[in-house]
Amino acid sequence: MKKSIKSIVVLVVICAIVSVIMAITNYITYPIIAKNEQQRANGALLEVLPDGGSFEEFDISSYTLPLTVSDVYLAENGGYAIKLSTTGYSTGMVIMCGISPDGRVVGTKLVSSSETPAIGGVAAEAYREKVIGKDVSNIDGVDTVSGATKTTAAYRNAVKDALNSVIILGGGNVDLRSDEEILNDNLSEALPAAEGEFEKHFFVEETEGVDAIYLAKNNTGAVCVIGESFVAVDENGNVTGAFEESLAQTAISAVSMINSTTLSDIDLSAYENLPKHLVSAKRTDSGNYVMEIKGAGYGITGGDEYHPASGEYILIKVSMTKEGRVIDCLTLSQKETDGIGSVCAEESFYGQFDGKTPETYGEIDAISGATLTTDGYKKAIVRAFECVKIFEEVK
Repeated sequence: MKKSIKSIVVLVVICAIVSVIMAITNYITYPIIAKNEQQRANGALLEVLPDGGSFEEFDISSYTLPLTVSDVYLAENGGYAIKLSTTGYSTGMVIMCGISPDGRVVGTKLVSSSETPAIGGVAAEAYREKVIGKDVSNIDGVDTVSGATKTTAAYRNAVKDALNSVIILGGGNVDLRSDEEILNDNLSEALPAAEGEFEKHFFVEETEGVDAIYLAKNNTGAVCVIGESFVAVDENGNVTGAFEESLAQTAISAVSMINSTTLSDIDLSAYENLPKHLVSAKRTDSGNYVMEIKGAGYGITGGDEYHPASGEYILIKVSMTKEGRVIDCLTLSQKETDGIGSVCAEESFYGQFDGKTPETYGEIDAISGATLTTDGYKKAIVRAFECVKIFEEVK
């Protein structure tokens, strides 16, 4: 019994001695460790802002900054080092960005990333040079890198967020809304009765002077985009705001036309030699055509069959005049490579076909790094031209 008590006492004494030694060691080494960590942190900050001098963490709790911003450091020279987290091809892309006192990008560093090393990772490292010297007035003009569009677009947008943050921290105002949010706010302001729910109209008739029409999903009217004006026409056909007579009449005429347009199904079996990729076709009262047609995307040879790499055809909706001029174009579905060929589903690409003819359809910008997707899409448009010609010859 005495031996057991003695052993316990010895153990307690040893533990106490070890604890004291550890506490003393920690007391001595903690400042050294903290100093080393601070030096490493300052090293990363100095890498993106070499003339910054010393850095002090900036309290951003009272500011509304872009969601990508996680930490801000104020440099001795008046510049900022900003840490951002964003999503490229995958999540977890962390970027440090140095901004000079006059609001220009001095340097950037990819701190961590889950991007594909051989593609996105390499592109991100190379991309850092493209943004040096840029400010809010020209950062949007920096092109993305072919084959790594998502990664480099995310990189550029994060740098833009850093530049905007500096303006906000300096007391300036920045509209942080996305393009989609700005559009929806403008539509909602023009037609509040729609309650923020709109659907873009697909044109099947040529509409002079109107860039786009957005229909209220609750059938309370429509908003015509005419230049920089958003002209609302309610369900009774009346313009709801104060506009010049010419604008009001243009909007009223456009909405009246789309409301009166009817489509008739075309019996495809009544025609010979139609491309097998044609899914459906309709004709308007005025003689225009609306077709859904398949395009063979990534990995296709000859444009006839889809490749397992894409998994399916690109499905395109296109309207054309009887003379063979594209009125409107839309990508209905696609399974092209995410961030590369998938750009075919963005209006910046398919919108280029509006107004094109068999002679001019090739005058579009190809999707960067996605030649096969672009070619497959263009072949689908060519097939649509062929269909219109066949329909007109048989009429």
